[in-house]
Amino acid sequence: MYIVTGGAGFIGSALLWKLNSLGEDDILVVDNLACSEKWKNLVNRRFRDYMHRDVFREHVESGRLENVLGARPAALVHLGACSGTTERDADFLMRNNTAYSKLLCRFALDRGIRFIQASSAATYGDGVAGFDDDPRRLVDLRPLNMYGFSKHLFDLWAYREGALESIAVLKFFNVYGPNEQHKGEMRSMVNKAFHQVKESGRVRLFRPAPSEGAADVRRRDFVYVKDCVEILYQLLLRTDVNGIFNVGTGRARTWNELAGAVFKAMRRSENIEYVDMPAELRGKYQDFTEADIRRLRSVGLPLPSDDLDRCVQDYIRNYLDSPDPYL
Repeated sequence: MYIVTGGAGFIGSALLWKLNSLGEDDILVVDNLACSEKWKNLVNRRFRDYMHRDVFREHVESGRLENVLGARPAALVHLGACSGTTERDADFLMRNNTAYSKLLCRFALDRGIRFIQASSAATYGDGVAGFDDDPRRLVDLRPLNMYGFSKHLFDLWAYREGALESIAVLKFFNVYGPNEQHKGEMRSMVNKAFHQVKESGRVRLFRPAPSEGAADVRRRDFVYVKDCVEILYQLLLRTDVNGIFNVGTGRARTWNELAGAVFKAMRRSENIEYVDMPAELRGKYQDFTEADIRRLRSVGLPLPSDDLDRCVQDYIRNYLDSPDPYL
């Protein structure tokens, strides 16, 4: 059995899609559906059961989880977290993202269960310290927002406790793809741009600051969710591969390039409108990210595709612009 926390979320439900495609459905989905539309991500998927996050945590803390499940899980993939980069409740993020991750990591290590943890490129902050995923560089990083800091604190804890010798931690860069519809303002720009073009025929991008002097100075490493879950699956098989790994293409692209890929996939002429960056994002926004994927390559894990046009086309034509947009 596999346990996937955040299993109804974006990357979590995509991992279910990957496992289902290989005939695997002995999966416990852990999440907090509440009043969101995340449940739609599970409609096409097969899994053993669903358990609310709080109930799952109670079973873990009490030591009853294996009795409740009737088996010891083969792996626990912890993808559940608050990923809002504008979340201001720091105590909530410390409980939900940092402390909860430590709890699940200890639980898995004590029982010999494979543990895979989702981290984020947000931990790299403004990029001054680079994007090297060597754990020895963790102390140099300065996240720009509390979300990135909450993820960074777990990474630091795992390094200092020696846990990175036995677990895998993935620093996801800018992920886009099917099953992100429920994320609201935290959806990828591909998703937002698709709907903007459908509604108005144009895409809105942030206007550069006067000192930047060019509209395309900001660049990010955009990675397709299907490539992300291929890496997750390989790590379920390769329990000997541990440590921290960047999950990105290794190639930064401008927002203009991303918008261009959307227009191309939609067979529309480019039409971009520049708008001011909201005040709440200033000073917390990563102007540049580019994954250093040398460690990912060195252990023989699959490398995400940097063919932006092809990946965006698959997402738009086979999902966003189809009757069933879900994996």
